[in-house]
Amino acid sequence: MAYHGYDYIFDSADAFKTDSAIYSDSADSDELDCPDQVMSCQCDMHEDIKVELSPHPHSMRQVVNIIIAVERLKHIKGMSSGKFCEDALLNFILENVIEERLVKPLNVTPTYCKTSRTLQCTVCDKYKKTLVQSNKLGSEPLHLKAVTLSAAAIQYKVRFSMSTYVSSAPQKDAQPVCLGISNSNLYLACTQSDGSSPDLLLKEVSGPLNTIKAGDPNGYDSLLFFRKETGTAYNSFESVKYPGWFITTAFDDWEKVEMYQVPTNRTTNFTLEDQQLLPR
Repeated sequence: MAYHGYDYIFDSADAFKTDSAIYSDSADSDELDCPDQVMSCQCDMHEDIKVELSPHPHSMRQVVNIIIAVERLKHIKGMSSGKFCEDALLNFILENVIEERLVKPLNVTPTYCKTSRTLQCTVCDKYKKTLVQSNKLGSEPLHLKAVTLSAAAIQYKVRFSMSTYVSSAPQKDAQPVCLGISNSNLYLACTQSDGSSPDLLLKEVSGPLNTIKAGDPNGYDSLLFFRKETGTAYNSFESVKYPGWFITTAFDDWEKVEMYQVPTNRTTNFTLEDQQLLPR
């Protein structure tokens, strides 16, 4: 489809901003039919193309930019016998007239909201060692150990209430969770103090944890872990507050459950046993 006439209005505010030099045309190229010191003019480049300059004061730089725009217009590919096709006109507008704007998202603090799904379970590592709670000895903080339990000692298994959360931030392929010890106010927490490496401990929490924000002043964001299922049976737990740090166990019995960066010779793979979905 061909157009029979085009009017282009170039205003000083719309002049192209470029430092490109003006290049000369061949001897038969059209020239702007505008006398010196005149602010409004009109020129015919082809029989069906007309360019008008608005009657506003122009700086020399703006005039140069307008001339460059006109020269570009005269050399559009796809123009035949002074006629434009729709695609050629659209491409010219997109490439030379419309300014590109880069929109950056605002830095929004991620918020984690608790869902109605809570799973009760016990946790074993891939070596079949069960997580148990240590006795508090002296000033040593409460923590977990991984132990191979006999059938007569199953009462020492720690039973967890694993709450699930949804986040306002873009999610990785993992589920945010909090790991609380059932029938208590203790939660697994990944914390850091005095510039040391992140450590895993049991933290007492009073009150509900319905909403947790990153950078929470009470440190509740240290309770969040990304639970990722690997294969058909194993789960890993990565700290939300300290990315790259995972809950791990050693190969030997009675070793402390600790946070480690991967890769590590400790295991990050766990199974969830004795699962029971709590009623809403």
